[in-house]
Amino acid sequence: MRQISRHRRPAGQNPRGQATRFWGRHAVLAALANPERTVKRIWGTREALGQLDLPPVVPISYAEVTDLARLVARDAPHQGLVIEVDPLEDIYLGDLLQQESDADSKRPLIILDQVTDPHNIGAVLRSAAAFDAAAIITQDRHSPPESGVIARSASGALEIVPWVRVVNLSRALEEIAEAQYWRIGLMGDTETTLGSTLDGSKVALVLGSEGDGMRHNVMEHCDVLAKLPISPRMESLNISNAAAVALYAVATAKS
Repeated sequence: MRQISRHRRPAGQNPRGQATRFWGRHAVLAALANPERTVKRIWGTREALGQLDLPPVVPISYAEVTDLARLVARDAPHQGLVIEVDPLEDIYLGDLLQQESDADSKRPLIILDQVTDPHNIGAVLRSAAAFDAAAIITQDRHSPPESGVIARSASGALEIVPWVRVVNLSRALEEIAEAQYWRIGLMGDTETTLGSTLDGSKVALVLGSEGDGMRHNVMEHCDVLAKLPISPRMESLNISNAAAVALYAVATAKS
């Protein structure tokens, strides 16, 4: 994982600053392994905690399975482990783009326009980690905060893939274009396929929400609109599945 400078927002300006709880073995182990993550407390069964090499500075509480269930969302599969964490510090888009440029990297970016379902955010993060994407980028006001649901769905990728939040996606796409990325908006209502747009350039994949799709202003800031060549028997893919397929297409086009 490449190190990126993180920045703390001024006091009173971070609506996501409250501690939250993660659960499940993958999410917990990834958070404990991330030097950028502050873990404030750990709860677990004796069996689950006995398998971990825990840092001595973190308060530990042994608990029964039924007690852990009361600490997390209803029916959440905690696997005997729950932690309380502080959210990661902010990452600035300019810092990320500069780092990728310095490394002469062609890792793709994923831009999500008003995707609010935490399960989808987590699943996209997982695909981003699997295909070595540089980051996911969302608008601050139209995306959920870090949560146990996202961490669980991401299966550890929340600690691996940088998540950049911006005030305005259109301005962010302009900055991304200045960094020499080819901005591809994914949508079904076009004849251009994704594969035909990939020419070895650095790629930023833009995906809209499942309900409304990409907003018009965001669409206008894409260099091209492209579709995944799925069967006409199916109208569309879930956004996390679409992101995974698109990232695979980018990865195979580069190889």
